[in-house]
Amino acid sequence: MTSTLRPATTIEAVTKRPGRWLALSVLVLAVLLVAVDATVLGLATPYISEDLNPTGSQLLWIGDVYSFVIAGLLVTMGSLGDRIGRKRILLVGATAFGAISVLNAYATTPELMILARALLGVAGATLMPATLALIRNLFHDPRERSLAVGIWGATASAGTAIGPIAGGFLLEHFWWGSVFLINLPVMAVLVLVGIKLLPESKNPNPGPWDLTSVTLSLVGVIAVVYAVKETASHGFGWEILGIGALGAGALYWFVHRQLTLPTPLLDMRLFRNRGFSAAVLADLLTILGLSGLVFFLSQYLQLVQGRRPLEAGLAELPAAVGAVAAGLIAGWAARRWSVRAVVSGGLAAVGVALASLTVIDQSTGYPLLGAALLVVGIGAGFSFTVTADVILSGVPKEQAGSASAVSETAYELGAALGIAVLGSIVTGVYRGFTAPAGTPEGAHESLGAAVESAAGMPTRQAQALLTSARESFVDGLTIAAGAGAAVLLATACAAWFLLRNQRLDGRP
Repeated sequence: MTSTLRPATTIEAVTKRPGRWLALSVLVLAVLLVAVDATVLGLATPYISEDLNPTGSQLLWIGDVYSFVIAGLLVTMGSLGDRIGRKRILLVGATAFGAISVLNAYATTPELMILARALLGVAGATLMPATLALIRNLFHDPRERSLAVGIWGATASAGTAIGPIAGGFLLEHFWWGSVFLINLPVMAVLVLVGIKLLPESKNPNPGPWDLTSVTLSLVGVIAVVYAVKETASHGFGWEILGIGALGAGALYWFVHRQLTLPTPLLDMRLFRNRGFSAAVLADLLTILGLSGLVFFLSQYLQLVQGRRPLEAGLAELPAAVGAVAAGLIAGWAARRWSVRAVVSGGLAAVGVALASLTVIDQSTGYPLLGAALLVVGIGAGFSFTVTADVILSGVPKEQAGSASAVSETAYELGAALGIAVLGSIVTGVYRGFTAPAGTPEGAHESLGAAVESAAGMPTRQAQALLTSARESFVDGLTIAAGAGAAVLLATACAAWFLLRNQRLDGRP
């Protein structure tokens, strides 16, 4: 069996496939689609809530089920692509993504919307691992692969900026379903052009498909992510603890099974590569530390500072600009200095930027926010691009799909843990605010609920409620920013030691 620790051979390093850059342009369309879709739902949620009238629990499922399903299926889909072909699974998944987007747009009941979001997660789980795996097989030259990964990451960052801006524009001019229909033209181009330009690649000796491993990975990841998010939303409970324990047990069984199978679904020996393990850990902790800012910043801009959805989307643009610029030169910088210097430096910059947000208040001017977001984008662009390159270069191309899936799963778990930890900080601080007499109890659940409650109260009481609620929300946000800064700075220090002597050619 091919060793998972084998560096790229000399022949592979000098082989350059014709048409590889045109093929890359198709792959980044898929990345753009997923990034945009991940950002537009938050803007559309108030409109969906008003139109479909879901219960509080149903609204949470509309927001969460996509990430639950995609997190649970990433490893399975990455391994499936290694077996049946990455091009095939990408094109099938892209076609399904477009078709299911129509179902999302025209959902008429909360139950149908939840089902549509779950099915979209199934399709979405095929896209990101397949794109990175195809990049690994298209670009054998390490320097070209670094640039390709940089373009891949820059496109994802651009998508996170395009999503709020495009979504805000559509919501101000059309109905909420329009934010899902923007997927269709992108999907059509991806599939039609991808059929001609993308080469097929897969593991020539994949071994049998182990359904037990598939079930264990699906149950384990979904149960753990669900338990973490439910704890963040509703606090600790024995039922949630039981679900989390079930997930942890399934993941333990999954790992044990992979170590005993001759051809595992996910080769756990990948983690013996120090660079691979360090890069995955860095990604998970970075997303954990950043998720508080990402999750609550839109609420701060709209509900505290009173910006319209499109204006709030534009306000977040510096982060994407910084990430795009840094992603394009990250590979060059890692070779000019070192992998650990670029990753650690990027993470430290993000940590410092988050620390600067601990001094914001309701009236903080945009120059401080914009500068902090720009630094966050630059630091994250350097770090995420180089760690993705380390993950790809540290494994043989036959297992690129599985390695990419591990990387994407780290993002999902990091986001879930970050929202649980940092979200509980913001929510806990917020709920303690002093409200004027006559304030509905629901106003303490979220800042959005407080704004809605204030609309039905006398002017003086409404103003007192909004002032107190906003101050408490900002207090929670600054504490969460400080905690995120501590996580990022600690991760920067860890990366400095764990990535020592690491290079982008697959060798330690």
